[in-house]
Amino acid sequence: MSFVRPVPSLAVAALLAASCGAARADGVADLRAALARLQAHTPLKATLDIHAWRRTGDGADAQERQVVVDLGLDDGPGGLQAGYSRELRARLDAEARAAIRDRKAPHPISQALQEADVPRLQAMADAAPGLLLEIDQARFKEESADTVAGKPARKLVFERGVDSLSDHDRKYAKHFTSTLTVWIAPDGTPLAESRREDFSGRAFVVVSFEQHDGEERRFGLLGDRLVTLHDEEHALAQGAGEREESRTERQLQLQP
Repeated sequence: MSFVRPVPSLAVAALLAASCGAARADGVADLRAALARLQAHTPLKATLDIHAWRRTGDGADAQERQVVVDLGLDDGPGGLQAGYSRELRARLDAEARAAIRDRKAPHPISQALQEADVPRLQAMADAAPGLLLEIDQARFKEESADTVAGKPARKLVFERGVDSLSDHDRKYAKHFTSTLTVWIAPDGTPLAESRREDFSGRAFVVVSFEQHDGEERRFGLLGDRLVTLHDEEHALAQGAGEREESRTERQLQLQP
């Protein structure tokens, strides 16, 4: 007759604790499940404020521009729509007329509205699909405990390698790093995101260049819709004696 040796109760408890801890630590699965739940059926009506700043050149010859514009956003059964106020249309018209008289006339409003193209508007009004695409294109690195606005959160860190660049960009790249950090609530709902990219290389043998990009986003919920309440992008590019720095801030104000 054979006997089964009983497992000590402390060992059983340790095994159970380890398995529970592993389940809780699978933040990527929880994030994906939360994004799958957020189908954006809830109608959205909001105002989008855009603050754009750009500095071209360096030293005394640098040119600096900044502008503030606002758009109306509606997303419902008819799809995503952006509304331009009468005041904004008048400013665009004046800028276009000035460009006819002087081709070198500044056009900061037109440039600011380039920061409100369809993908960016979509990311503000319905952030879940874009965030899912980002994590699909990255490699998960680590998860740790953290806080957001003083509340418990889980921090997920992802990385992308040089293979994520286009064939054209990869040909010139000497150095590339890309880090994506996503903070999620205990149930996996996204709370915030931070992205950092550094890219440097050499073109035409003698021309060195470097580019640094970053983005910070804060999310919120409107029913089953994940919205980007605040988004701030900043970029710095320099090479061949040229330098350009920009910062764009987008603020979403939800309307009743």
